[in-house]
Amino acid sequence: QVQLVESGGGLVQAGGSLRLSCASSGLTFSSYALGWFRQALGKEREFVAAINWSGSSTYYADSVKGRFTISRDNAKNTVYLQMNSLKPEDTAVYYCAAKGRRYYSDYRIYTANFEYDYWGQGTQVTVSS
Repeated sequence: QVQLVESGGGLVQAGGSLRLSCASSGLTFSSYALGWFRQALGKEREFVAAINWSGSSTYYADSVKGRFTISRDNAKNTVYLQMNSLKPEDTAVYYCAAKGRRYYSDYRIYTANFEYDYWGQGTQVTVSS
């Protein structure tokens, strides 16, 4: 059974930092591209950041570029989202997601919800002004 479990969320003041982690089990982690999404209350889930299976390529939403960093540790089956210079508008539930690569040299990253195979349950991030 595949599981993705997010952690590291919490309450932080504007300008502060948080590091989210997403630990996986039940899948061959190094064969999956990964992404972080978020959903604010009353809004659609939106893309935040993505990384390919090897970690050689990353991509960010314009709203977080320069402030957030996605990384992965294939030895620990974990993907991270380092969030700096947090703003109140970053308040949301943050989800990690995994997308299986189709072949070994498939270095693509994915930004759309529907492209992902597995999802975590989410972790709440609240940024106070």
